[in-house]
Amino acid sequence: MKDLLAAAKALSDANRLRALMALGEGELCVCQLIELLGLAPSTVSKHMAVLHQAGLVAARKDGRWIYYRLARRGCPPHVRAALAWVRGGLGGDPQVRRDAARLGRIRRMARETLCARYKR
Repeated sequence: MKDLLAAAKALSDANRLRALMALGEGELCVCQLIELLGLAPSTVSKHMAVLHQAGLVAARKDGRWIYYRLARRGCPPHVRAALAWVRGGLGGDPQVRRDAARLGRIRRMARETLCARYKR
């Protein structure tokens, strides 16, 4: 029950839902998520930590930056069900559509240039 409750709590924030929907298109660097969500780097990092702790996303570190992707192989059934529910429920949402269009532009940006904006 503890794991399911953590996932439910992680899904209770609009910015975390937006991040999950964006990750449905593939792995993203934290700087790309910062640019998309328009939030402070520390805020995005906290949101992603909540999603990671709930098992909804996987993370890998490359140098200074962390890359996130949706949980896939080996994730528990409740995680697969939660991700399917979110993606099915928000697929037509106006904010999600705007984010998808914006994400296309963000993905075309040179990652080094984008990430340099958010150096700590």
